[in-house]
Amino acid sequence: MLHGQVDHGDSMGNSGTIHPGDVQWMTAGSGIIHQEMPKSNEPDKHMWGFQLWANLPRSHKMMEPRYRGILRTEIPEVTLDSGTRVKVVSGSFQGTRGPVADIITDPEYLDVMIPPKTEFKHVIPRGHTAFAYTIDGEAYFDDTRDAHSFAMRGRGWWNTERECKLGQESLVIFGDGDFVSIMTDIEPSRFLLIAGKPIKEPVAWYGPIVMNTQEELRIAFEEYRNGTFIKHKGAR
Repeated sequence: MLHGQVDHGDSMGNSGTIHPGDVQWMTAGSGIIHQEMPKSNEPDKHMWGFQLWANLPRSHKMMEPRYRGILRTEIPEVTLDSGTRVKVVSGSFQGTRGPVADIITDPEYLDVMIPPKTEFKHVIPRGHTAFAYTIDGEAYFDDTRDAHSFAMRGRGWWNTERECKLGQESLVIFGDGDFVSIMTDIEPSRFLLIAGKPIKEPVAWYGPIVMNTQEELRIAFEEYRNGTFIKHKGAR
């Protein structure tokens, strides 16, 4: 969460409030029903937050659901000599591990803040998917600084500008390689850097349920209608 707060409750009996800087990590597994109730502390301002869905491999689709709430004070921050600050939510950065651990797909989730005129490099294992989402400021996410060296999707048909420097609310999908390199100019930049090993399995998705086949989806929705969807219930 960046602004406001969200009240959480689920069928396992977990409940809590997510404040700015906090993180929640929920593994749906065999099935969990939850609600999230956003509340704005400042009605005249937008609430900001991020929700990332990570698919489970077929071998763990029906694992027992679990939930963990992480306070912002539990998330370690690494400060580099350049002034760059990296909050480690999941995975590791320069020997510092994030509090979200034991996740099947072993994701890396970093919240990075780079000052002006600074370069940030981070090693990504070959074959892993990696992307960045810009929160504030602007930066170069391509070390060639050539906007025509990669595919780009604009915000509309009227967008004729093609800039290599990317600003707020841009999604950058990196190609395969050994590391990512991000450089700032006169403005600082803050972005989420996410990476993980792809599971390379078929995806069947509808609404809030993700399976491997349409038949598995049919069974899941039948169980939901029949009241047998929840396999593990927490103590009340």
